[in-house]
Amino acid sequence: MTDTAQTTRTDALGDAELAAIRADFPILSTVVNGAPLVYLDSGATSQKPVQVLDAERVFYERDNAAVHRGAHMLAALATETFEDARATVARFVGAREDEIVWTSNATEGINLIAYAVSNASLGRGGHAARALRIGPGDEIVVTEMEHHANLLPWQELAARTGATLRYISILDDGSLDPQSVDAVITDRTRILAFTHVSNVLGIVNPVADLVARAKAVGALTVLDACQSAPHMTLDVVALGVDFAVFSGHKMLGPTGIGVLYGRADLLNAMPPFLTGGSMITTVTMESAEYLPAPQRFEAGTQRISQTVGLAAAVRYLESVGLQRIAEHESRLGERLVAGLSSIAGVRVLGQPAGTHRVGLASFDVAGVHSHDVGQFLDDRGIAVRVGHHCAQPLHRRLGVTSSTRASAYLYSTDAEIDQLLTGVADATTFFGVGS
Repeated sequence: MTDTAQTTRTDALGDAELAAIRADFPILSTVVNGAPLVYLDSGATSQKPVQVLDAERVFYERDNAAVHRGAHMLAALATETFEDARATVARFVGAREDEIVWTSNATEGINLIAYAVSNASLGRGGHAARALRIGPGDEIVVTEMEHHANLLPWQELAARTGATLRYISILDDGSLDPQSVDAVITDRTRILAFTHVSNVLGIVNPVADLVARAKAVGALTVLDACQSAPHMTLDVVALGVDFAVFSGHKMLGPTGIGVLYGRADLLNAMPPFLTGGSMITTVTMESAEYLPAPQRFEAGTQRISQTVGLAAAVRYLESVGLQRIAEHESRLGERLVAGLSSIAGVRVLGQPAGTHRVGLASFDVAGVHSHDVGQFLDDRGIAVRVGHHCAQPLHRRLGVTSSTRASAYLYSTDAEIDQLLTGVADATTFFGVGS
């Protein structure tokens, strides 16, 4: 596959193209227990194509230097490469370059927002930060399906500021309860933080409706896009969200690199979260003045090679086409859910009628712990995720303590889905489910 040109193709991924894509991922040739690897854990972390691996290696071989420091040739070249990566990612999500902040991962991005709001609530950040301040009587709203990374930071912010944390409940089918949306989002709501796509259910939430409801009461919106940015077109401006976060390692990129999008006016009103070198204009022994966003949030030596790798990952995804990837995964997801639902003793978590989903499904095998199911599948070379997937409240609401999750990506095939389904069916027989 090429990694240089964005495509607008809308045709389905054919067998030959899919084979060419898979050839770009060396790890997919791994053999596990004598069987070819079937990697269905991309929701946890995706595999990396040679284009991404080479981009990082070439940077270290040819361009390695500290960015935004020094006047020598390599420093200038490294800085240009670093900022080109920011421009690539900004274009990818429809944002301006100064609205993209590098973080270690999405979790850090959410914590950055929460701590900046906390600092603003203490009166730090000046007049412009007053719009960010919250305190007793104010409310922060999340949903019952959130990953812990989009729950715990808001619990802590509520504890620090005296605000109240509330949540939108889900229905038995896994979808958000519309009545709860109307009841929980009120004039007291200052922040609404929610996931675009559930990492457990694969359900795509109604972003436009939630954003409109938040705007109607003057609340800021924070979108967890970890499970959407890798799999579908993401335009943060069109969605109307105030902030969004996602992680590079889930979208073919390296670990250790995440992205925080924030509206420029809000970022520049936010007090810094981490402080140190390269994010200041003037420092005395008594005080400091900080650069505008995004540099004001990028203290210290940055994740330079990781941004280069992430930019290469973005170009790779664009070369295939996000719409084509979304359609490929949606078809695999339908095959996955239909197949699992047909196996006696297997319950797929979250199946709202008519709701779009990505190529991901979590399921429970009656009477069998998810770890045992995962081990059974691993013996056949099938890699899946087991546990509560950092979403304990959601599992508790659905009446289970853990589940097995299979998640596909652009390199996944129908044959791999069928191998999983055969493996799960054989697992029910092996463990005596229903006998």
